[in-house]
Amino acid sequence: MVKILVIDDDRMNCDLLKAVLARHGYDVRTATGGLEGLNLFRQHAPRVTILDLRMPEMDGLTVLKEIRAIDPHAPVIILGGGATEVQEDQARGLRVTDFIRKGLSLDVLVEGVNRVVQQPVRKQAVTGGIAANGPVADTGETVLVVDDEQLVRDLLVQFLSLRGYRALGVKDGPEALSMIEQAPPDLVLLDLMLPGMNGVDVLRRLRDRHFTGAVIVITGSYDEELLQEAWSLSPQEVIGKPIDLEKLLAMIQLVLVCREC
Repeated sequence: MVKILVIDDDRMNCDLLKAVLARHGYDVRTATGGLEGLNLFRQHAPRVTILDLRMPEMDGLTVLKEIRAIDPHAPVIILGGGATEVQEDQARGLRVTDFIRKGLSLDVLVEGVNRVVQQPVRKQAVTGGIAANGPVADTGETVLVVDDEQLVRDLLVQFLSLRGYRALGVKDGPEALSMIEQAPPDLVLLDLMLPGMNGVDVLRRLRDRHFTGAVIVITGSYDEELLQEAWSLSPQEVIGKPIDLEKLLAMIQLVLVCREC
């Protein structure tokens, strides 16, 4: 039986969607919070996740980012009542499968679920850090993630760890420089907008210390002057937020291969 996960802080909505989808032959699990939903996602690897956008404590976009770290191709349908254009853009940037506004007929949602279920599964889901076809081989390469946003930092560390990298995370420039001094990583993912010592300052220190590893700058800023200053310090790449995780992974692989060459 095909598993569906519903994550919505409104218990009545959860019960309603469970009843409707169960009548269509689906095995439905429900959660009324983001953390509970993520735990169920890891345990059951649902074929489709239906996710409320507006929830307290951990909103839908935050949950979607965590899901993308666990399984980059997991189908997710967002229920976006009252969503802003920015939120919709962010959801699409995280490759949401469908975006359905609350208040539409339940038939629209069921049709959306049916469409997804009929499509071939793009990749084996990942549960608890182990792929369904076995553990990912250790690449032997270390990646240091420097980002003051704990959610982004944890997401990237988990995502890269699941793909065989030895990923570590730190929250600011001084901590990053100290760690790099002790054990230089193969690659640094460096957020541009850090408190106190920003990414440009960190990158300048690395160049002064003749750091031989690769550097990819991550930024949600459109400050042209700051970006030009970062490029002048010769990072291997610059990638914008919200981060396309598969694009980032391909970029890391390419940068590390070229570095070896």
